[in-house]
Amino acid sequence: MERLIVIIGPTAVGKTQVSIELAKMLNSEIISGDSMLVYRDFDIGTAKPTLAERQGITHYLIDILGPEEEFSVAEFQRLASYYITRVNAKGKIPILAGGTGLYVKALLEGYKFNRAAGDEKFRLRLEQMADIHGNQYLYNMLSQVSPATAARLHPNDRRRIIRALEIYHLSGEEVSQEKLAREKNLIYDALVIGLNMNRSSLYERINQRVDQMVERGLINEVRYLLESGISPKCQAMQGIGYKEIVLYLKGEITLPEAIERIKKGTRNFAKRQLTWYRKMPYICWVQVDHFPDHNKLMEYIYSLVAGKFYL
Repeated sequence: MERLIVIIGPTAVGKTQVSIELAKMLNSEIISGDSMLVYRDFDIGTAKPTLAERQGITHYLIDILGPEEEFSVAEFQRLASYYITRVNAKGKIPILAGGTGLYVKALLEGYKFNRAAGDEKFRLRLEQMADIHGNQYLYNMLSQVSPATAARLHPNDRRRIIRALEIYHLSGEEVSQEKLAREKNLIYDALVIGLNMNRSSLYERINQRVDQMVERGLINEVRYLLESGISPKCQAMQGIGYKEIVLYLKGEITLPEAIERIKKGTRNFAKRQLTWYRKMPYICWVQVDHFPDHNKLMEYIYSLVAGKFYL
């Protein structure tokens, strides 16, 4: 089996710094598991590490798509598995760093996804129905034909609801998330390290990071994207931090309201991430705030890696 180290955890817990320092220790390379880092020009609001912050470490799956392109878990699975093989072939242990729970879980457990082709006319009809009747109307439609799929989605996740209805319309099948194995068997020889910390400390870090994003130019970044012709309805613009600033720039909410929405949305996202991770019993959890300093944390993480891979 191919070797793999995974560094996951809720947003703002410090995954980027840990993965880069670990990659330096191991002379390895990093594969991003974050669904937003694939987009070019979406830098500040995604907390994308700068070239300086990457410290010369090769990163894959960052800046690979234009802002209006779509990215799916199936596409991530295909690309990430390719780079895992490629880095292993160099005799290195790749490090997957990211917080998108479904993406990481699907990769590790070998999910198989329905490959049904699209139906543009049907999709547009569903979009019009949602515009007229609301997202809940489409969600109710999905609940009738595929309750299991509906249970996995939020009623306001219009894009995925439409895709699920489209697949059902084309093939009469539910969205397949059948795994290669019934048990929680991983398809890689993987060490999955989960970083976490006290919730109040995490929320404070989230609030501070949002303030820093605004100070670094988040508003100008979103303004630039809109002035470049990027649609506020595209997939990337639905990310936390972007959709709120769009509303501010449209004059629909004040800047303090936008900032507070970003903070609340990010805190809720962190909770959802931790909910996903509870479905992954193979995670080795590390409480970041239990260590007296960052060097001690890195020593412990390296000891986990050395023990797993006999380094």
